[in-house]
Amino acid sequence: MKKQNVRTLSLIVCEFTYLLIGAAVFDALESEKEEEEKQTHMLKRQGYIEKYNISTADYEDFSLTIIKLVPHTAGVQWKFAGSFYFAVTVITTIGYGHTAPLTIAGKLFCMCYALIGIPLSLVMFQSIGERLNVFTAYGLKHIKKCVGFRNTEVSHTNLVVVGAFNVTVITVAGAFAFVKFEGWEFINSLYYIFITLTTIGFGDYVALQEHNSLQERPEYVAFCLMYILVGLTVVGASLNLLVLRLLTLNTEDERREQQAQREAELERARQFTEFHGNSIEAHHIDITDISTQYHNPHPGPYPDFKSAISSVCPCSCLGRRKNCTYSKAGAPKYPGNSLPLQPINDIYNGFSDEHSTFLQYQALNRKRASI
Repeated sequence: MKKQNVRTLSLIVCEFTYLLIGAAVFDALESEKEEEEKQTHMLKRQGYIEKYNISTADYEDFSLTIIKLVPHTAGVQWKFAGSFYFAVTVITTIGYGHTAPLTIAGKLFCMCYALIGIPLSLVMFQSIGERLNVFTAYGLKHIKKCVGFRNTEVSHTNLVVVGAFNVTVITVAGAFAFVKFEGWEFINSLYYIFITLTTIGFGDYVALQEHNSLQERPEYVAFCLMYILVGLTVVGASLNLLVLRLLTLNTEDERREQQAQREAELERARQFTEFHGNSIEAHHIDITDISTQYHNPHPGPYPDFKSAISSVCPCSCLGRRKNCTYSKAGAPKYPGNSLPLQPINDIYNGFSDEHSTFLQYQALNRKRASI
């Protein structure tokens, strides 16, 4: 089995194994908490129904109304600032889910907008990430020169380390910023940034959703949008390095396998050539006196047996007679066969006589089969 196929199969097995491990860990960590939350909210629900003497249907309608009002606490969602924020979450595939189109026209436009915007944003982030990696390599090279390193070449590992450092800096700095602006705990801010920059976008934590921020805090809106775009660029640049490394491994394996295949084909061709060359030399016979070894009681106008056998050549046996030119006077000799060339039709004419000896005909067939 090819090495690439083994790697692909191993990756599939590892992926499903990783999914099983993740499912088991989340089950152990979250299932008990989920039951506790459910029991707590059910008790609160029953308490509200009894306290305010309302029906279950009225309570459900009241709860749904509160849920739908949550996005509006950030201000008007579909003015320009809110629409721009939504467009960013669409083309970057973050998709918080904090707001969504309600009209049919809005839903259709969202689908068409995403079909064009998502590939465009992917190409843009990849291009910017590549330029960022080139700039990083250029800077590292000059830093090494200034420090006095003998080897100033920038390796792939150097770029990966710098990329990881950049991701760490932008993540930690953003976490502190959202602690200040949103009032979240540090771990929740770090969690929000990770979910955002990896484009997972659960939507349980969303910035700009409190205190009418979309209309009253334009500087914070600009900061959030720029942070998301710059953060995705830095993360994309780092991921490009990792993906490039994996692609390089696959390319190297393909090149090695192709080289090994070419070498094997050349070896088989060499062995084939040596085998047939040795076979011709091993079966080469001297025909100097072959005409005197057999009695020919019926001389005729056809050529003698010596001339008939001498017409057998490699090109007639290997199916290349159309590319050869024969003459009765003889022709240049082929490598591996010292017999002069003669038209094969003369042989057939000479041995078509019913009085030809069987031994002569059988000897000719043996000579043909040996070449």
